[in-house]
Amino acid sequence: MNFHAYYRDVKPVTACLIGTGDFGNSFIAQTERIERVTTRVAVDLDAARAARAFAASGVDSARIAVCATAAEARTAWEAGKAIATSEPALAADLPVDIIVEATGDPEGGARHARLAIEADKHLVMVSKEADSLIGPGIAAMAADRGRIVTPVDGDQPSLLIGLVTWAETLGFEILAAGKSSEYDFVFDAASETIDSNGRVIDVAGFAALDRLGTRDVADAVAERSRLAAALPQKLVPDLCEMTLVSNHTGLMADRPDLHVPIARIEELPTLFALAADGGLLSAGRRIDVFQCLRAPHELSFAGGVFVVVRCTHEATWKLLAHKGHVLSRDGSTALLWLPRHLLGLEAATSVLDAAGLGVSSGAVTPAPHTDLVMHADRDFAAGEVLTMGGHHHEVADASARMIPAAPLSAEAPAPFYLVSNRTLVRPVSKGDLFRLADVEIDAASELLALRQAQDARFFPG
Repeated sequence: MNFHAYYRDVKPVTACLIGTGDFGNSFIAQTERIERVTTRVAVDLDAARAARAFAASGVDSARIAVCATAAEARTAWEAGKAIATSEPALAADLPVDIIVEATGDPEGGARHARLAIEADKHLVMVSKEADSLIGPGIAAMAADRGRIVTPVDGDQPSLLIGLVTWAETLGFEILAAGKSSEYDFVFDAASETIDSNGRVIDVAGFAALDRLGTRDVADAVAERSRLAAALPQKLVPDLCEMTLVSNHTGLMADRPDLHVPIARIEELPTLFALAADGGLLSAGRRIDVFQCLRAPHELSFAGGVFVVVRCTHEATWKLLAHKGHVLSRDGSTALLWLPRHLLGLEAATSVLDAAGLGVSSGAVTPAPHTDLVMHADRDFAAGEVLTMGGHHHEVADASARMIPAAPLSAEAPAPFYLVSNRTLVRPVSKGDLFRLADVEIDAASELLALRQAQDARFFPG
């Protein structure tokens, strides 16, 4: 694609960013360097922090206005200033073209999505927590008003949706699609240790499994996982992001907690093949994640995305293998991959697509195919709070599962981020999935209301 030609006639777009964390700071800085997107409004719980995000991105302090009222914001807007505020409703009332929701807060994300759509703004959903739960519903709400909701370019869901739809357009038979997890598993053969995100563990015996060779795939994957059990291997955010991709592509999980093998890049087409052909999968069109195994001197997958496709024309794939493309050990499947994950540095293209061209980086009409639900990894007592926190927005002693989507009901497994931060009203046993009736939810919850509206639209009757 020639991007210069693609965006040549797009009018300049003004954006409002809600949430000035790592992504938000990168996004503001990037839009200060490009021509067609300008971030005019930044919203944070602390307006001063939003102002600091503008300043850190090179905006002259004389151009930054901290605003607490609609009148102040209007005056600042007309003066051409960058507006920092703590009130999303105030920002939605300004003549911005698009809202970028990047708080990572499920309830906050739901509220901000509703405000944006009701104000007839396009919407970029960076907050995967809310998107995994209400994404198809808010996309449909926006479409009713002639507006676009899009995932954000640069994050793995959008990148993978693009790769999957590219492969499908070209007629490839997809067996699996997925991404690498956030931090590589860097194996030092001399010391038999693995370093992941600065944490080093001993993995005595791992050297014998460093290369797959002719080993049975399932056995090798299980043994690697056992030896590296001290490191987290199946992360809630990874399953959350794959839930988004499922809802945009229809690809499904092969098992509720995914396979998530510790694997070298060149092993992926062998591992993500059908079990009947020696791989891990029960069927095709599956979605998964892997932990990138490499030596300290070897290249990373860099948080990239992949598809594994069937090699349907032997001569073509022999030719491509000679050119360095990665095929399975029996030559029947191939890896097609993008080693890129720049997040805030790529987000401007999704802004231009939505507000400038009226298209989404995701599906034309996403639908609820998968729900991300919460699994109890220990016994929980009534009165405990399922507090969500940390860098990965997880709940202690709970993990995630991907199951076929269904409408909410009291005794059905409940979406992970709907029960997060709620108080348990009855005990939940280890090994069970949390149910809606297990938790106390405020009737005023916007997340609950938007999910109910989504269910009514997609599961009528």
